[in-house]
Amino acid sequence: MIDSHCHLDHEPLFDNLDAVLKRSKDAGIQKLLTICTTFESYEKIKQLVKKDDIIYGTYGIHPHEAKNDKITSKKIIDEINNNEKIIGIGETGLDFYYNHSDKVDQIKSFEEHIKAAIKLNIPLIIHSRNADNDMFDILNNFKRFDLKILMHCFTGSKIFAKKLLKLNAYFSASGIITFKNSIDLQETFKFLPLEKLLIETDSPYLAPVPNRGKKNEPSFVKYTAEKLASIKDITTEHLIKTTTTNFNNLFN
Repeated sequence: MIDSHCHLDHEPLFDNLDAVLKRSKDAGIQKLLTICTTFESYEKIKQLVKKDDIIYGTYGIHPHEAKNDKITSKKIIDEINNNEKIIGIGETGLDFYYNHSDKVDQIKSFEEHIKAAIKLNIPLIIHSRNADNDMFDILNNFKRFDLKILMHCFTGSKIFAKKLLKLNAYFSASGIITFKNSIDLQETFKFLPLEKLLIETDSPYLAPVPNRGKKNEPSFVKYTAEKLASIKDITTEHLIKTTTTNFNNLFN
């Protein structure tokens, strides 16, 4: 298995890394992708990717932080070129639900990440909340560049998913698909092509059933895998093998 999105720099994961890694390996995890959200976050991620062969990282600024951590495509490119274990750009995107940063700052930041992704030809890890139309319009503007798009913790509608498929996007399922009130989301993942799916924890957040309410960790990704396999009406083994292949194909 691969946890395609976790935050090992956040507590309680960072201070308990050895135990977290052991449980991850015991669960059958081959790779962990720990996701950057701020400049401060990246300082920890540079340490984390040296800790173990299974840990890889990304570089980028979360939309919540767009007004505070001003990013340029050049800075993203320079940082990623300096570390071979940094394999993705993000977490970037748009979040108009919380509006911790205003729309203008978020869009400018997002576009800087996109420009870097075009230059480096590596995946964009995208956060999208209450921003479907703006998100699609911006990505569609760059369609000619064949962006590598990963919609992290996807919770969008089937209509939005269909539009994103036209851009060759991948979609990552989180523990949310295990929640009782996620029927519409489960139907969307039932519709999405298996070859476009990944799994993630977003740990330490969004722990899946049966651990909902606890601090999440990468080893819990097995519960999301089991639920997604059930939704797709395939074996868990088939689901794990395919999502692992999908990750490796996307991240080359």
